[in-house]
Amino acid sequence: MTYQRFIKDKENEAIMHDKEESAVILLMEHIAGLETNELYMKMHDEVSPEIESKFNEVFDKYLNENKPMQYLIGTSCFYGYDFIVNEDVLIPRYETEELVENILYRYDEHFKGKDVEVCDLATGSGCIAISLALEEKHMHVVASDISNEALAVARVNNEKFNAGVEFFQGDMLEPFKGRKFDIFVSNPPYIPEDEEVMSLVKDNEPNIALFGGNDGMKFYRIILSGVKPLLKDKAIICFEHGYDKKEEMIALAHEYFPKSKVEVLKDLEGKDRMTFIYVGDFKWEE
Repeated sequence: MTYQRFIKDKENEAIMHDKEESAVILLMEHIAGLETNELYMKMHDEVSPEIESKFNEVFDKYLNENKPMQYLIGTSCFYGYDFIVNEDVLIPRYETEELVENILYRYDEHFKGKDVEVCDLATGSGCIAISLALEEKHMHVVASDISNEALAVARVNNEKFNAGVEFFQGDMLEPFKGRKFDIFVSNPPYIPEDEEVMSLVKDNEPNIALFGGNDGMKFYRIILSGVKPLLKDKAIICFEHGYDKKEEMIALAHEYFPKSKVEVLKDLEGKDRMTFIYVGDFKWEE
């Protein structure tokens, strides 16, 4: 059977089991050891019995054990890098890639060529911190998480990519008291506690990294109420948040930084997903 036919059959099988068909390509790339473009070049080649057997072994678990594919194969691609993931960390989402991209754009616009200190709070797998460090050598990145288990994963990823990020364990801002940062970024838990969450996520990913209080805003309040002493005179605060929290984020930003410019950015689906707060003397084009 050709790769094309095999993949199509498995995608149909995934749909019949109410699973994500995109997991089929993800698994095939992993089993066959191929990049996406390489796999598409082989679509008319025959799938070997060995690859078919290995694929089916993992795919059966995906269909029947309610486990995310990324946990089954142990990796998740984020910003072009294959991050190690397990049940101790959230699976990186593509929306968060857009947060990284927008931080890099704004570094180029406001700090280009300068060394900057960057802090990533609630780092999880380390995907934000490590991607920033790898993409911009002028960024000196530190990151933290309350979970020692999550930090163990982040440190393995840091070593894998030789990214040079420093990791600290602690609750929210506590590990960084006495330090100053040019860029402060966080993608904290932001799902409201009473919001319905699909079982594949709720039953597998760490709940401590999912839920952000009654309204999903708990950790933004904690961060914004205490982050000012950690910022240099000119600094950017960068958040990912729920798509329906634009007005709450703007109000909260103005409460703690009334003189700062606040920018809410949409993701590729047109949803209000990121808020940037510019603290200090920034120059803006008329």
